[in-house]
Amino acid sequence: MNFDFNKLTSADAFKLLSSVVVPRPIAWVVSQSAQGSLNAAPFSFFNVVSSDPPIVALGIGPRAGQLKDTSRNILETRQFVINLVSAELAEQMNRTSLDYEAEINELTRAGLSTTPSLIVSPPRIAQSPAALECKVWQVLDAAPQRVIVLAHVVGMYLRDEALLNPGKFYVDTPALRLLGRMHGAGWYAHTSDLFQMHAPSASNDPAVKPAQGH
Repeated sequence: MNFDFNKLTSADAFKLLSSVVVPRPIAWVVSQSAQGSLNAAPFSFFNVVSSDPPIVALGIGPRAGQLKDTSRNILETRQFVINLVSAELAEQMNRTSLDYEAEINELTRAGLSTTPSLIVSPPRIAQSPAALECKVWQVLDAAPQRVIVLAHVVGMYLRDEALLNPGKFYVDTPALRLLGRMHGAGWYAHTSDLFQMHAPSASNDPAVKPAQGH
């Protein structure tokens, strides 16, 4: 069956996209209001889209037709931290998705602590194995109260035990035990069912013409 997205509601488009673009990494965003109040919330419309410059994309939908606290904070301060979610933090991450009033600190409610970031003002979640410090690079126009942020990664924290060779920036990614978001409500995936497949060599394929020197 083919689907013409021009004829779909946003809710139906979400169902289709979130069912096939999987697993999606989870951005556990810590943001800070202009008055200094902290907010934490998870988002799965997130990914890295460039390494030079280092840019991540984050999509934040509305809540009850209004900007979410995360969107408001990011637009006000232009800074935030994306914490990655490890398996042992699943319940705490899930708890921070609750629709708390703006003055409620989700981190405290979930039993989490913070530690200062290296560059940006919002702190990172101390229990998270990895965190990206971000500054807004560009905000894209989207549907009303829906924010799509392209952010410049200006700093990164990585748990020491996950570094195989700091000098060469080799990371033991499986050791992070990160979670991914899957299809319907409440479905997640462990990033532990791995296999390795090496890229093919053109020299072994007679149909591939060798590159010509100039």
